[in-house]
Amino acid sequence: MKKLLSFLLCFAVLVNLVACGNSISVATGGTSGTYYGFTNIIAGVLNEKYKDTLNLRVESTGASKANIQLINSNDAGIAIVQNDVMYYAYTATDLFEGEEPIKSFSAIAACYPETIQIIANKNINSISELRGKRVSVGDAGSGTEFNAKQILEVYGMDIEKDIEKNNQSFADSCDSIKNGTIDAAFVVAGDPTTAVSELATSYNFNILPIDRAHASSLKGRYNYYTERTIPGGTYSCVPNDVSTVSVMATFIANNNLSEDIVYSFTKGLFEYKDEFNHQKAELLDPNTAISGISIPFHPGAEKYYSEIGIK
Repeated sequence: MKKLLSFLLCFAVLVNLVACGNSISVATGGTSGTYYGFTNIIAGVLNEKYKDTLNLRVESTGASKANIQLINSNDAGIAIVQNDVMYYAYTATDLFEGEEPIKSFSAIAACYPETIQIIANKNINSISELRGKRVSVGDAGSGTEFNAKQILEVYGMDIEKDIEKNNQSFADSCDSIKNGTIDAAFVVAGDPTTAVSELATSYNFNILPIDRAHASSLKGRYNYYTERTIPGGTYSCVPNDVSTVSVMATFIANNNLSEDIVYSFTKGLFEYKDEFNHQKAELLDPNTAISGISIPFHPGAEKYYSEIGIK
C-alpha cells in the first residue's frame, strides 16, 4: 500500500508540472522563431478569454523534438511541433529511430505551413553549391536538421560528409551569415521569419530554390512535404518568388490534460483568431486543421470539431 501511495504521489507531482492550478506549460521554440512569437500572442488572448480554464505559460525551447520529449516527461502540457517530427516520434522512425514510440501526446490542430528557407550569401545560388560549404542546419536534433538532411539527400549530398555542418539557432545562424562565419543556413518556420527579416535590414542574401524535380523527388520519399512559393518581397533583398517546400506547424497536447482544457484551447484558436495580431493567425482554419494529422486527436479537440460538424 505504501508503494502504491508513493507511486500515486509521484504521478500527481508529474501531472502538477504540466497543469498546476490550470497553469499549463506551452513548449515552443527559440525566441526569434515563429513558434515562440505566434504562441505568445495566442496565449495572451486565450488567458484573458478563458480565465477560469486556461493559464498558458509559454516556454522557449529547442523546438519540435525537444517539445515532444518535454511532453513525454510531463514537463509540458501543450506544444507546437512540425507534423513530420510528430509522426517520427509516434512511430519511432527517422529522427526517433531506435527509441521506443512516444504516444503520450495527441493532436490539437495543424496551424500553418512551415517553409523551408535556405538562406545563403550572395555568392551561392543553388543547393548544389552547398557542397563543402559551412552550413547551419538548426539546433542539434531539431526537425530543421532532419529536413536539411532529407533535402541534401535528394541533391546527392550527405549532411555529415558533404558540408561543414553547424548547429545553430535561427538567430545565431543569421548573425553568422552576416559575420561571414558560415555560408548558408536552413530555417524552417513560417515566412516571414523574424530573424531572417532582421537580417534583411542590414545584409543582402539569397534564398536557394528547390526546383520542381527535386521537390517531387522529396515528396515521393516523404509525403508530409508540400510545395510552396515564398512571394517576392517577403524579404526586402529577395525581390523574386522562390520555389520551395513546407511542412505544417501543429499543436499537440499531453494526454494527461483534461478534455475541458484542450477543448477551450482548440475552440479559442479558431473563435478568437481575429484577435491574434500575427500574420499566421489568418491561416487558422478548422477545415484544414485536421489535414495531414497522422496520429489520434485529443478528446478535447475532437469534441470541438464534432460540435462544428467536422469529422
